[in-house]
Amino acid sequence: MRFTKKSHACVRLEKDGRTLVIDPGGFSEEDAAAGADAILVTHEHPDHFDEGRLRTAMEANPAAEIWTLRSVADRITAVFPGRVHTVGHGDTFTAAGFDVQVHGELHAVIHPDIPRITNVGYLIDDGRVFHPGDALTVPDRPVETLMLPVMAPWNKISEVIEYVREVEPRRAYDVHDALLTDLARPIYDRQIGALGGTEHLRLAPGAFADL
Repeated sequence: MRFTKKSHACVRLEKDGRTLVIDPGGFSEEDAAAGADAILVTHEHPDHFDEGRLRTAMEANPAAEIWTLRSVADRITAVFPGRVHTVGHGDTFTAAGFDVQVHGELHAVIHPDIPRITNVGYLIDDGRVFHPGDALTVPDRPVETLMLPVMAPWNKISEVIEYVREVEPRRAYDVHDALLTDLARPIYDRQIGALGGTEHLRLAPGAFADL
């Protein structure tokens, strides 16, 4: 499986000539979802869900499909009739040849005065990759590669470190990092790497790794 990091929370996974894209939102590249056979969206916030990016991919590939939670599906089902699938915690499905399990229900708390929205994470190929979206969801099975939401308005570095410790992945790659400045990255790299208990890795947008 090839993992390509796109800007912010978006990642591309390729296997056997097919491509799965997760969270091509407004902070990712305009063509972040281009060439996708399947797209997964974790929740409705615009840095994870951008209808224009989805439209580009879906129009380019009439066979492409989207899997997402109801709050997003309700907004795009009419645009892509028959190609949007609604999923929730506990569901399993196959998308572009990848086996996917859905974990989690709620977005992390941003502030007690802000109502929580729904959020789901996607466990790919029985734990080879887990993308939690905007939550610190711990799957009920081992994770090989964790897509780690490293910096957000709703988290702090101690929570990120404890999350890595709880999931215990073989490796963790930074995602959700568009708000993290280059000046701060060495601090995050050092502290998560020293305290997380696993291999902590970072890719520049457009770089890839074989998992």
